[in-house]
Amino acid sequence: MRIAIALRDRLLVCTADAAAQSSSQSSFSSSSSSDTATTSETTSTVETAAETTADWTTTTRLSGHKLRCVAVSPDAPERLFVGTFEHGLFRSTDGGETFDRLETGDVFASEAVMSLAISPHDPAVLYAGTEPSRVYRSTDGGDSWTELGGLTDLPSESEWYFPPRPHTHHVRWLEVDPFDPDRLYVGIEAGAFVYSTDGGETWHERPDGSRLDNHSLATHPDREGRLYAAAGDGYAESDDGGEHWENPQDGLGHRYCWSVVPNPADPDQVLLSSASGASTAHTASRAESYVYRRTAGASWERLDDNGLPTGEGVVRTVFATTGDDTVYGVNNRGLLVTADFGDRWERVDIEWPDELEMQTPRGIAVVSA
Repeated sequence: MRIAIALRDRLLVCTADAAAQSSSQSSFSSSSSSDTATTSETTSTVETAAETTADWTTTTRLSGHKLRCVAVSPDAPERLFVGTFEHGLFRSTDGGETFDRLETGDVFASEAVMSLAISPHDPAVLYAGTEPSRVYRSTDGGDSWTELGGLTDLPSESEWYFPPRPHTHHVRWLEVDPFDPDRLYVGIEAGAFVYSTDGGETWHERPDGSRLDNHSLATHPDREGRLYAAAGDGYAESDDGGEHWENPQDGLGHRYCWSVVPNPADPDQVLLSSASGASTAHTASRAESYVYRRTAGASWERLDDNGLPTGEGVVRTVFATTGDDTVYGVNNRGLLVTADFGDRWERVDIEWPDELEMQTPRGIAVVSA
């Protein structure tokens, strides 16, 4: 098992050996029914020590960079991508041991890579979103890139803006449809949900019921057309590939939504992290965030007192799943895991220094390596 956690100023690469992973999973299910490493890139060389806690080894990479996103494919687990705000895109081909900065300056509009998505149809096909809002595609694992034009020609583009930097906006999230490799979903922060049915040749914006401030999107491998959206203006769900949306909010007491993950075993069950607003979601000194769960047509239920830190002092949780019934969640209090889709959470025993309690995780990627 390998888990990559993108924090504000570093990447944590957490690895468990197979024996430890098997032992941990066995214990969890029964209760619930390299010493020095070097990272090289074009701007600096950083040496960090690997910390071993229990059966996990945690190594810090890309220290000092402003991280924004991380992505890995289960079909190519040794290839890891990290987007940064000031130095573009980094790639590892050895499971996070070393990273190289990719040369994208002749194609990308800026060095601010805000989102990444790897196609579930082909691990060599990668999408990157930037600030200002542009979408790029690589078909060779990041070696070369092509812009998917026309995004900023959409009629609503003049209304897009990111409040902390209102002169600009960015692609917060990218998602590839698991049933159709040419169907691509894009969340603009802030201003629009956008989708393409032809691989980015043409774009469709703001369909009926869609959210304007999409923070994360998710699809389901067993339900064609199902799409989930966590947005600053609430939750939304689509059953036709994003062309029409419903907005079930009953029971959702905090509607600044950040991360969403469906149950891989049940497309009608979903976990959602949320807060009352941006400052209580992202700023540790003022944080107060929660996690909700919804099943089929029922109201949202808030998950409290089940092992997952929530409430005062806790920033919004970011979720990831390996495709089975196990979900990982990370916030400023550490890395947690649930094997029953949120009924009970346990802390993953990785190194988590006190200083990280003031950080806000940017992303998480999990693979069974």
